[in-house]
Amino acid sequence: MAQHHESNFAGDAVRSYLEGPPRQVPGFSSLHRMTAMLLAERTPENGRVLVLGAGGGLELKAFADMQRGWSFDGVDPSADMLQLARQVAADHAERIRLHHGNIDAAPEGPFDAATCLLTFHHVPLQRRLETLMDVRRRLKAGAPFILAHVSFPQTEPDRSMWIDRHVAYGAADGVDIGRLENARNAMRERLHILPPEEEEAMLREAGFSDVTLFYAAFSFKGWVAYA
Repeated sequence: MAQHHESNFAGDAVRSYLEGPPRQVPGFSSLHRMTAMLLAERTPENGRVLVLGAGGGLELKAFADMQRGWSFDGVDPSADMLQLARQVAADHAERIRLHHGNIDAAPEGPFDAATCLLTFHHVPLQRRLETLMDVRRRLKAGAPFILAHVSFPQTEPDRSMWIDRHVAYGAADGVDIGRLENARNAMRERLHILPPEEEEAMLREAGFSDVTLFYAAFSFKGWVAYA
């Protein structure tokens, strides 16, 4: 995975990102709190945490606020989003190192824990297993890994129904029908979505154990697993 895949975020789109996730993701702040709690079960007070898809900085700031002794290595393929992360998590800059690229840009570790929140559905399906394996080999034995993103059935009519639900839930008040249809098309074309059972099977195939669903909120699912 040597290539860097720049996201479409730039300028105003980057700034508006900070408003998007809390509206689009049910229980957004609670997801951060639950993630930090699950990591803390096995992560020492001075633990080192790998954050895959750290652009924007929202989870970096949340985790750093909750755990004052942890340090973080954040990885993201978008330089613009990493710049935003620097701004959002500026209060904790001395504990955060940011890396431009995919998982191959991350330090080798070993890390005490890892997360990938709300970004894995952007990773092409053919790169998913390799990415998970690359995360696992950077973790200490038994270290926790939190994975959360869009996951729902991919057979019709369920797939279309869930796309409609996802777009409707995340839509801003008063958005016009044309923009909703554009959002549906973008979701169909740009996101790489698997049903939950395939997500769990891939985590196990990558070498993770004790895969447990801890978060299910409309079109989003979240799992904790261990290296």
